[in-house]
Amino acid sequence: MNIDTSVLSNVNGGGASGMPASQSEELRESFMTLLITQLENQDPMNPMENAEMTSQLAQINTVSGIESLNDTLSGITQQMNASQMLQASGLIGNAVLVPGNQVKVGTSEDGSSYATPFGIELDKPADNVEIKVTNQTGEVVYTNNIEGVDAGVESFSWNGQNNDGAAVPEGSYNVSYKATDAEGEELEAETLNYAQVQGVTPSESGDDVRLDLGAVYGQVSLDQIKQIL
Repeated sequence: MNIDTSVLSNVNGGGASGMPASQSEELRESFMTLLITQLENQDPMNPMENAEMTSQLAQINTVSGIESLNDTLSGITQQMNASQMLQASGLIGNAVLVPGNQVKVGTSEDGSSYATPFGIELDKPADNVEIKVTNQTGEVVYTNNIEGVDAGVESFSWNGQNNDGAAVPEGSYNVSYKATDAEGEELEAETLNYAQVQGVTPSESGDDVRLDLGAVYGQVSLDQIKQIL
């Protein structure tokens, strides 16, 4: 008499795929019942070999071990998520650089113009970085060249004035870069814009933390924070 392999297969599959504890326990009980029945009704002249019985017991023990491991990993994940949530809450109220190309221009109380910071992320050092700011119609309002920019994240500031020294109108502008090496070859560059962290919330899946940057920029994950200003 052989144990129904489909039962054993279901038990093994249940432990590895996160089957509900009640169902997994029920399958284990069915397995043990079948094993005991097999032992009670085996042919005395051809009994089950020790190796066969040991193998079957080892499989059911493996399932139990996997379930315990899953529970342990689940606990560790919850602790990591809680730690990540605490870490992210410390960013509330801080200004950060995140992927994006927007620049906001406004007027301070003393009448002078100002612009939000912006930045660039480079995989390799650049011999020259050309900065170009355009308005919503695509017209260039400001350009600048920065020499010797290291790899990594670099932030830049702008006073909200065009190259003639006149203040540009308040509003939203776009920034772009052209980074080149010493040979004049263009380098890959990611444009970064300013945002302020307004809140922290778990993601819908619960696997990570989302930072609320307001209605304009929406929510981002922690790994999208390139620099804290």
